[in-house]
Amino acid sequence: MENMKKFIFFLLFFASAAALHARTVDVAAAYVGASHFDQLRAGAVVAPTLNVLAGVEAKMVNERTFEDPIYSINVPVQLDFDLLKINVAPFYYFKNKSDNPAFQDASAYGVAAQLIMALEDDQVNDLYTHARIGVAYARQEGTVFYDNGSFDNQGYSQLAYTLELHKNFFRMFGFQAGASVFQYPDGITGVAGLRGIMDQQELAFTQTFDVVHDLAKYTLGARITRMWPDNNATLYLGYRYGEYYTADPEHSFIVGNSFAATRSISADIAYNHVRTVHNDNKRDIFYARLVFSF
Repeated sequence: MENMKKFIFFLLFFASAAALHARTVDVAAAYVGASHFDQLRAGAVVAPTLNVLAGVEAKMVNERTFEDPIYSINVPVQLDFDLLKINVAPFYYFKNKSDNPAFQDASAYGVAAQLIMALEDDQVNDLYTHARIGVAYARQEGTVFYDNGSFDNQGYSQLAYTLELHKNFFRMFGFQAGASVFQYPDGITGVAGLRGIMDQQELAFTQTFDVVHDLAKYTLGARITRMWPDNNATLYLGYRYGEYYTADPEHSFIVGNSFAATRSISADIAYNHVRTVHNDNKRDIFYARLVFSF
């Protein structure tokens, strides 16, 4: 609770200070809920200049497998050079004390970066084609479990590489396709699991609102969006298939609706169904987000 108070204070201080000099300020709050976790997100993004976006997001997750809530913070920055954008998002997970003295207290840190290239940018007809190249690194402190039944309290590093294509058609439809592959510099041979607190989607968003701790091999995903630009509204369908070293392969299905509630308030509501290929682990996840623009 003390860490969450610090998050809220920092978030309010950041938004207030930045608003004094920024052209625009967006403040967002989101809730993600399922039978196995509840997540609260709060963040602010400011545009201090024409070419810079800077923000902060605090997250608190209550998971059934952890005794205490998990707190983390992200500090994303975007640099806009017209046909080229660079996103950099450092993140940090505060230490979570283990409920088992044999296991190590868990924490994590890392950074995700994206290079966004405009392959087509027709502002007259509002048509675009964007390619995204992402690289992310994370270091977790936790407990690694092995196939032979042993475990080791240690640090564990990860890398992720992502390639995505975003395109719209006729100002009415949007299409997104992407793939991510994951690398483990400390080795993955014989690893049965990792008791860590980091959500793997810090490294790459894989078309799910689930909190993912399993160590992935790769993921493939796509999203189709029906857009009404004049009303600032969309309907979208997303799908992801992923294979993991420490879990069965999974399917994820998303259906959502984003819309403008007022001139300064927008909302995004979605439902996410996740299940393994053998249908022995099904989860239903609900997502809701409000954004206030000033």
